[in-house]
Amino acid sequence: MAKIVLLALALVCIPACAPTQAPETAAQDGAFIHITAGIDNPHRVAMALQMAAIMSEDRDVLVYFDIKGVEVALKDSPDITYAQFPGSKAQLAALAEKGITIAACPGCLKAAGKTESDLAEGITVAEKSSFFNFTEGRILTLDY
Repeated sequence: MAKIVLLALALVCIPACAPTQAPETAAQDGAFIHITAGIDNPHRVAMALQMAAIMSEDRDVLVYFDIKGVEVALKDSPDITYAQFPGSKAQLAALAEKGITIAACPGCLKAAGKTESDLAEGITVAEKSSFFNFTEGRILTLDY
């Protein structure tokens, strides 16, 4: 019986006796938008850029182009349009204006015969550290 009373007293006292602290602010989660599709697949490209825009409203976002996706990241890429989605040039410019990191795979650029100087404004060559440093929270990856 004594054990039950002590346990009951402990349960009552813990919330009342615990020091008050400001709640920790949860780290903001991020979305890693991985675009492997190129100019021959406008739906996947347009949807990926639209998702990056939607996620960036309240999340950290990094857009990463590799494989055929580097075709979309070039200065001389055509403006990719599909259905109701805004064109790729407008979407990329809007993301860059928001400060979203937009990067292209250096190996994929090289395989395509391109260099960093061929990338559109606001797009950089990817660095490994940026994959982990763009957000403080969990990372959700969306592949297109």
